[in-house]
Amino acid sequence: MIRAERLVKRYPGGHEALAGISFHVERGEMTFVTGHSGAGKSTLLRLVAGLERPTRGTLLVDGKNMATLPRRQLPRLRRRMGIVLQDPHLLYDRSVFDNVALPLAIVGMRPREIAGRVRAALDKLGLLGKEHLNPRVLSGGEQQRVGIARAVVGKPDLLLADEPTGNLDPDLAREIMDLFRAFNEVGTTVLIATHDIYLIEHLPYRRLVLERGALRRSDAA
Repeated sequence: MIRAERLVKRYPGGHEALAGISFHVERGEMTFVTGHSGAGKSTLLRLVAGLERPTRGTLLVDGKNMATLPRRQLPRLRRRMGIVLQDPHLLYDRSVFDNVALPLAIVGMRPREIAGRVRAALDKLGLLGKEHLNPRVLSGGEQQRVGIARAVVGKPDLLLADEPTGNLDPDLAREIMDLFRAFNEVGTTVLIATHDIYLIEHLPYRRLVLERGALRRSDAA
């Protein structure tokens, strides 16, 4: 699903966020990207999502070269991805339902199908019955669940999460991680960037350990 060969990302001013890393993530695998703040975790996820372009090297996502993929083809590839951020960036002038429905509405899905998909996603995330609420009245953990529901409502092949538990207490963090594991168990490829080693140390998944933009270890599950 993801293959990087000597992947480099250098920003204006000379800062090298990724320094020639190579790795692969198989289809259906769940993998963590760990490392200190500034190690390159978020940069890597942004490259995989097509939000930024590599400076050098090869990055294949579902067989597509992210360095050369025409920009007009990026939206089609991103429709097969779900992206979860530490801040879910919810729209507070819309309901929970409308927030989750947004990616489906953008691609022109019919309202009846949108309604079914949104309610199924909210049910899986334990939010059914709150679809008409404004996200402002929800707890931090519930808001993060809305963000995850929005990411998975399109049934993505690849789920990317950048520090999804960073603002949550330990119990909520474990609940959110269990949700990602459940999505992986039904075949979704999951790539999660996290600095919370204590949260994942007992989980049976591979870890890509970054240090100052270099891949220091690729730990087996």
